Amino acid sequence: MRKRKRGRKLSRKLNQRKALLKSLASALILNEKIRTTEAKAKELRPFVEKFITRAKRGNLASRRLLAKFFSPQIVKKLIDEIGLRYKERSGGYTRIIKLGSRKSNGAKMAIIELVK
Repeated sequence: MRKRKRGRKLSRKLNQRKALLKSLASALILNEKIRTTEAKAKELRPFVEKFITRAKRGNLASRRLLAKFFSPQIVKKLIDEIGLRYKERSGGYTRIIKLGSRKSNGAKMAIIELVK
């Protein structure tokens, strides 16, 4: 039984799932908009929003924590651009727009983007 178990498995083992979320988060931060499956977008949203909240602080501890997960280029963009953009906002930094089904396998697709 899956009672009180959080998150989706996305048909991957733990380390593969973490790597997938990190790469999706990196792409979202760099491009500010990506197209992926609906399940991946829903799983990515809280993952990215926690990092954006952390980037809003902009202190050394936040930089070091973000550096464990992302490249220096992404950390710089998170703190210098995205963190400043959402300084007054208390949450809800991303938006998920549902698209139709993918033609090849019928997977539900979605666009996840950073709110302006």
